Amino acid sequence: MSFYGIMNRVFSRVRNLDAYPKINEDFYSRTLSGGVITLLSSIAMMFLVISELAMYLQTVTETKLVVDTSRGEKLKINFDISFPSVSCTLLSLDAIDISGEQHLDIKHAIIKKRLDANGNLIQVRIDQIGVPKLGKPIQKHGGEIEHNQTYCGSCYGAELSSTECCNSCDAVREAYRRRGWGLMNPDSIDQCKREGFVQRIKAEEGEGCNLSGSLQVNKVAGNFHFVKSFHLANMHVAHDHVKPFEDDSYNISHKINKLSFGDHYPGIINPLDGVQWFQHTANGMYQYFIKVVPTVYTPLRGTVIRSNQFSVTEHYKGPEVRKNSLPGIFFFYDLSGIKVNFTETHTSFLHFLTNICAIVGGIFTVAGIFDSFVYHSQKALKKKRDLGKLG
Repeated sequence: MSFYGIMNRVFSRVRNLDAYPKINEDFYSRTLSGGVITLLSSIAMMFLVISELAMYLQTVTETKLVVDTSRGEKLKINFDISFPSVSCTLLSLDAIDISGEQHLDIKHAIIKKRLDANGNLIQVRIDQIGVPKLGKPIQKHGGEIEHNQTYCGSCYGAELSSTECCNSCDAVREAYRRRGWGLMNPDSIDQCKREGFVQRIKAEEGEGCNLSGSLQVNKVAGNFHFVKSFHLANMHVAHDHVKPFEDDSYNISHKINKLSFGDHYPGIINPLDGVQWFQHTANGMYQYFIKVVPTVYTPLRGTVIRSNQFSVTEHYKGPEVRKNSLPGIFFFYDLSGIKVNFTETHTSFLHFLTNICAIVGGIFTVAGIFDSFVYHSQKALKKKRDLGKLG
């Protein structure tokens, strides 16, 4: 048998497998109802295909809860808080955790903005501890600093070793804080006098302050708080300098412009953003109790974002129950043992193709059944009418 004969036999057998036998056009019968059904089914088919395409292109976020097994990580706290009735010099940021680690009067990566009584910006200040440059500093053992001599300022009895130096007013205050002592009249401290510390506080009287920045703390329960500086809590100064340091002038009214734990991710809600509270009396303590939930966001494209979301409750302690605690704003946070994983996904192309075929085939089949029912119903009614059986 020739090659062409073999091919004809193969093609003949394949032709016999045709599941879609063709009907001669001479036997076609087109009806108005069929045209209407075809038009409606085409519109429905197009609508469903477009909807399926939109779902295919849309990103879906899946949520999964797992036990948080991470260890040794740090917790990043971002904040932007305004205090309309507390000057920047009198405002101190501290952070303490249950492991015993303490960071008092934090200055690193913190920006202080002086505000007037109307909340308008006066000055931006980044606090730093360094060697003062005003006037001629006095050496630790007396006398002014000589040419090419390294400066070493006195800590006024608060140093922990004979070699310790306090080269600025902040350094002296820090040394007194470590000892748990109250600083005496700052004008008697050479570093504070040269830096004009008391004059600066008096000049800022009636001002407000905005603090913004971030903290890196251990990923354990703890708290951070904005209070009157520890160094000023027991300060005794001359009578004409008393007013700026009195607790009665420390009003803890505040507005939280931003507070978050970790980096931003799509869809995050920080419940304290924009919250404000105004105090009508002094010497209060406002407390926020925060439950931090570790969160991992995995985008469809890009890097994984490790962040946190949180819930919060609030409590206010008035001066009558506050007793020995400092007035201020306290944020107590605790970590949840459950981690939330958000993962962006979208429908696979094969699933999309399957749905398209199901839509086209399903509508085509249903429309064909409905058209057949209408056609045969019309045919039966016509036959009865021809036979005169219809009243």
